[in-house]
Amino acid sequence: MPDSATPFAPTQLTRDHILRALRLIERQGQPLPPSTVYDLVYKGRRYPPRPVLQLAFQLASGQPAATLPLRAGEPTNQALEALDFTIATKRPTLENSPLLDGDVTAQQQLEDLYTGSPREATAAKKTRAKPTAEAVAASETDEALTAAEPTAAYERPAPTPYTLEMARAELFLSDEELTAARAALARRRNLLLQGPPGTGKTFLARRLAWLALGTTDAARIELVQFHPSYSYEDFVQGFRPDSQGGFRLRDGLLVEFCRRASLEPERPYFLLIDELNRGNVARIFGELLLLLEADKRGPAHAVRLPYAPAGSPPFFVPENVFVIGTMNLADRSLAPLDYALRRRFAFVSLRPEFGEPLRALLAAQGVPADLISLLTTRLTALNQTIADDPELGPDFCVGHSYFCQPPTNPAEVPEWLRLILEQEIGPLLDDYWLDQPAKAAQQKKKLLAGL
Repeated sequence: MPDSATPFAPTQLTRDHILRALRLIERQGQPLPPSTVYDLVYKGRRYPPRPVLQLAFQLASGQPAATLPLRAGEPTNQALEALDFTIATKRPTLENSPLLDGDVTAQQQLEDLYTGSPREATAAKKTRAKPTAEAVAASETDEALTAAEPTAAYERPAPTPYTLEMARAELFLSDEELTAARAALARRRNLLLQGPPGTGKTFLARRLAWLALGTTDAARIELVQFHPSYSYEDFVQGFRPDSQGGFRLRDGLLVEFCRRASLEPERPYFLLIDELNRGNVARIFGELLLLLEADKRGPAHAVRLPYAPAGSPPFFVPENVFVIGTMNLADRSLAPLDYALRRRFAFVSLRPEFGEPLRALLAAQGVPADLISLLTTRLTALNQTIADDPELGPDFCVGHSYFCQPPTNPAEVPEWLRLILEQEIGPLLDDYWLDQPAKAAQQKKKLLAGL
């Protein structure tokens, strides 16, 4: 037992302490309060990270009533990962399933009852009837007519100058914060904007590119959004289906973008990756983990792509390519970033801004002063409640971008505000406090009082 004169610290916990807590949980068989976002995965079972760490802390300190001085989320996860435990985002579970934090294999079996197991899906494909020659010919004709994207008339908007003064007028950042973000992008060439939803991450990413270009030149900016189905074959290179029912080797967005950038080495190009951590980032990036580094750019560090034909030139990322990604810290479907990828980015954190910048924006657009005061006061109080919640924290605060486009008619503002709070913020709070509906109802009542 630790010396009673010296307070026991979480940094003194060992892997054996955590294992002892897990064994005790299994012996007692008592259900733990479900976690909101992350799970500790051990031997095929899932546990809420903070209650496990809390119990280990109490057992190790010899104080059954001791309170763990770490918040849920990243602080707790980092402590467990440092002891070689696996932290994963919560799996989607079937409605009314008792396996919210239980056996992973059993959860998969339940899902297979509804979706079919991979083995059954494979068997179904093998037993599918062989199409006739006429059907194949008709299918190829139809596919040739419909596989191509519609040729809609589209022209890039004409570039217009973009200055630092223009950025200051529309960004909720101080001069010091904006200067630091620009310096990080210039230094690392790779910048990741992270924060709660609605804090203007994508908005800022595009304007950082415009500032560096000095213009809103869309031809030198490429925007892509990652998602769970996005793959290396989409982003870098791979075989993809064509209109004839076959597969062809095609370059992905990254290779095409780098090829364009290499034709103008003296001019910067910007790749904007929205919701970067919604995809399987390590798989999507592949060789880019090496080539992203600021000192690994150019032909001297080129590598051969796995799908590339023999004799094809190796691939490299030009020195004039800059990458700006955005990362939503509150989305429950997201996994923590690979540490090898983290090392290649500079990070800038954005927070909700319900202070003077938002007040000035709303006042300039004719929103009555009393409604501005009501909005900023109530949202600040709500965010403090969310930040203080041990199962949520600052990463789940509500962003200011919900309120940046008020109606032009001041008479419509009260209804506009009420509908946003009722239809957009309210459901978000219901999801945050899914297991505490009374708390969600109380916070919604405070937001809507008098509207």
